[in-house]
Amino acid sequence: MVTRDELVRAAARENAQWCEVMCRTHGTVGEFEAAVWSSARRTPPLYPDAVTLRPEATAAEVLARIDRESPGASVKDSFGCLDLSEAGFGVLFEAHWIHRPASRPRPATVRPWVRIGDAELSGWVAAWSGGELPGWVFRPELLAAESVSLLGCREHGRFVAGAVVHRAGPLVGVSNLFYAGIPAEDAWSGCLNAIARWWPGHAVVGYEQGDDLAAAVGHGFDPIGVVRVWTDVARAGANAHDRG
Repeated sequence: MVTRDELVRAAARENAQWCEVMCRTHGTVGEFEAAVWSSARRTPPLYPDAVTLRPEATAAEVLARIDRESPGASVKDSFGCLDLSEAGFGVLFEAHWIHRPASRPRPATVRPWVRIGDAELSGWVAAWSGGELPGWVFRPELLAAESVSLLGCREHGRFVAGAVVHRAGPLVGVSNLFYAGIPAEDAWSGCLNAIARWWPGHAVVGYEQGDDLAAAVGHGFDPIGVVRVWTDVARAGANAHDRG
C-alpha cells in the first residue's frame, strides 16, 4: 500500500517537473537533485525558485541554490517543515496537496471541455488572468511541450473555466484551475471528466486551499499533506503569488 509520505513525494516531484517545463519556455533551466529542484536564475512570475522533493531538505541547502540578490525569491516547501524566517522569508500561503486515485469514478459534466490550441491561447490566458495576473507567462512554446495540455470550457464564445494538465508517468498534475461565472464544483467535474477521457488510468494530484480545496475533496480528492510557499518579504517581487 502506498503511504501518504510517498504520495506527497510523488506530487512534489510532479509539481517540480511542471515548474521545470514552464521555466524552459522562458529560457531558464533548473536542476534536479536528490532533495530539491531549484533554479539559480529567477523563475517566471508566479513560479518558485525551488521545490523540495524530500523532507530532509534543509533551509541552507535550498537557499544556497537560488538567487537571493534580486527581488522575488520564493520556495515551495513541499512537506511544510522548513523554517526560512531567519533568512528574511515569510509564509505566503499554506495549502494541501491533494490526490485522486485512478480508481475513482469519472464525474459527469454538463459542460464539455476542450484542449487549447494556438488559436485559442490568447482567449484562455485572458480568462485565466482576469486582468490581474501576468498572462504573458503562458508562452506559445508551452503548447509544444508533450507533457502539457491546456484545457478549457467555453460558453457563449468565451472561456468560463480552464486548467493546466501536466503528465508525469502515472500521475496527472492539475494547476491553474480557474472559473468565472460557474461554480467551482462544475469546474472540477468538467476538468476531471476531460482527464478521465483523454488520460484514463491516471491518478490526479495538485494542491488547493480554502473553498477550492473543499470543492476538490467533494470530487474525490484526498488531502495528503501540507505545502507552504515562502517568499523573501524584504525583497518581494513578481513571484509573490505562486500559481505553479
